[in-house]
Amino acid sequence: MTAPPNTSLKKQIPISHSPLEKMKHTRYCLPALVALLFLPCAFAAEKAASETPPRDSGPGYDTPLTPPSTAWANPSYRKNIPATQALSWPVSTGWKLWMKHHEDRRSWVKDRKVDLLMVGDSIVFRWGRTGRKVWDEYYVKRNGCNIGSSGDRTQHMLWHFQHGGLEGGNPKLVMIGTNNRGKPENKGKDTAYGILALLKEIHMRLPNSKILLMATFPRGNTPTDIGRMRNNEINKIIRTYADNKVVHWLDINDTFLDNNGMLIKELMPDGLHPSEKGFRAWAEAMEPTIKKLLVE
Repeated sequence: MTAPPNTSLKKQIPISHSPLEKMKHTRYCLPALVALLFLPCAFAAEKAASETPPRDSGPGYDTPLTPPSTAWANPSYRKNIPATQALSWPVSTGWKLWMKHHEDRRSWVKDRKVDLLMVGDSIVFRWGRTGRKVWDEYYVKRNGCNIGSSGDRTQHMLWHFQHGGLEGGNPKLVMIGTNNRGKPENKGKDTAYGILALLKEIHMRLPNSKILLMATFPRGNTPTDIGRMRNNEINKIIRTYADNKVVHWLDINDTFLDNNGMLIKELMPDGLHPSEKGFRAWAEAMEPTIKKLLVE
């Protein structure tokens, strides 16, 4: 299970800094490419039915989610399903500094030069911890900025975006993945629609940025793992969002699997979060696409 980070933010340094003592002097965010990377998180839309309106079964939800060719010019999306209802983290969840983290991330995007922006949950968040060496090697020179937030679902990132999270930014590329996979009752299309909402919010706020939409990483050790199958369901839908103009699709899931579809434990020891070797494999697999989209 992915859990919210410790209540102390002392270790959460902008990840493009390598030496801790240089944090006041090193720029760690760039403007231009948004890598929307919300990877599988155990936190699903867990609000009780009494806390959220019932799902709407009308047009736009049960109908196919594939956006029409003009979808990105239209910022609207349905807001009456849990995955698209913007929420902040309440103090009762245990992470009392979430709001401070929100404000910190706002300032990183607004006050620094950001060319590559990564968005996600704990998997992306850990680029600043487990994957720090790899980040410094690949993304500091590209003015990379990581606004991943452990435990965040699509609802929480929507709230962050709607409360200034992207204000002042102009990244060349934004990378995104997913968050709401969780409980069995949350169908793949629930998460997929939440991702569609995030894509529309990003494009509305950063119209000049390219968006790299990544496949949700494989979950669990075996091909028959329930989490793995749910992620496959999500990916089948969200890959149709790519138009290769605004939204670009990238699936590197085979990087983490052996020839039998088993998760390579050396790369994802807990079946969810990459190890340092996993982060390196991830960066290497993304590199050709990053170079192409950044026109390097």
